[in-house]
Amino acid sequence: MTFTLTVHDGIADIGREAWDACACPTGDPFVSYDFLHACEASGSAAPHQDWAPRHLALRDEDDAVLGVMPLYLKGHSQGEYVFDHSWADAYERAGGRYYPKLLGAVPFTPATGPRFLNHPDTDAAAVRQALLQGALTLVERLGVSSLHVNFPTETEWTDMAQAGLLPRQDIQFIWRNDGYQTFDDFLSALSANRRKTIRRERRDAQAGLDIRILTGADIAEAHWDAFFAFYMDTGDRKWGRPYLTRDFFSRVGATMADRIALVMAFRDEKPIAGALNFIGRDALYGRQWGALEDVPFLHFELCYYQAIEFAIAHGLSRVEAGAQGEHKIARGYLPSPVYSAHFIADPALRDPVADYLRREGPAVEAQRREMTEELSPFKKEN
Repeated sequence: MTFTLTVHDGIADIGREAWDACACPTGDPFVSYDFLHACEASGSAAPHQDWAPRHLALRDEDDAVLGVMPLYLKGHSQGEYVFDHSWADAYERAGGRYYPKLLGAVPFTPATGPRFLNHPDTDAAAVRQALLQGALTLVERLGVSSLHVNFPTETEWTDMAQAGLLPRQDIQFIWRNDGYQTFDDFLSALSANRRKTIRRERRDAQAGLDIRILTGADIAEAHWDAFFAFYMDTGDRKWGRPYLTRDFFSRVGATMADRIALVMAFRDEKPIAGALNFIGRDALYGRQWGALEDVPFLHFELCYYQAIEFAIAHGLSRVEAGAQGEHKIARGYLPSPVYSAHFIADPALRDPVADYLRREGPAVEAQRREMTEELSPFKKEN
């Protein structure tokens, strides 16, 4: 059978039906057509933002799509959460040109998920190999410096390392459901001091507020108006450049409402804070949050404790609360490995980066183990 790879400068060129035939079986909300199309159509991940789609589609001789890969031509390293700025600086100081580069990832979303999507009637490993080879060929044809695949699954990461890409590992903090039936079941697994602290934090955060979790048809445009104000305020104070446009939230609200859990805090019926979560097949993914009032412990309540309650109530196995934040450990979110893989065309940069990653990997794993042993809030086993 003859296969071809096509490159597309917009996900709409591939189409919802063909894309989701490969993406939907994964159960991952972020690789769905609706999420990625919202990023593009809203102008959040678009060429004028130096996010130029170059999605790959693997097709058979009848032009049927067998696999797809979200891929972007990037003019910077912002919105990725895997940090290669020092590589870019070093290469450009030496006279090289690091940007543009190719990125296989979901824009602005540091959540582990599949990056090589195959139709369920195909062999996943074969499709993955073909898509990866296509991405590497595109590096050569475009004359760009590199290919980076961020937050792939562990299987994809292992396969890419075997194919010669440079493997990298980092840490995120993830809550795992150990068969809990209630939030109190979860608390009973913690040390007495942590149980007491969490109960106090929740009591203080909830005082005088009405906290609701909205999903599906309960989410209205007025809620998105309020949430966008929270998002912009937090973005302006913390990083200076919020990535997502107001239109993005309307789009995911229109097409993905049943896969969204929007936690909102109201004071006298006025929304003052919110946290946005996406619902996967087996996980809840915490994304953006913001608040217009400074309420003690409200961030922990909306982003962590409400997420845990929702996951328990809906039988989800874990909550992934996003990048960074060692303070999450004390709330039951333990350090877990996350992955990326990197192809760098020029040996003058590839070799020193490979040497750096060989030293970084064991250090990251040692840090993860140390944090787990020393900071875990769970009861110690006798």
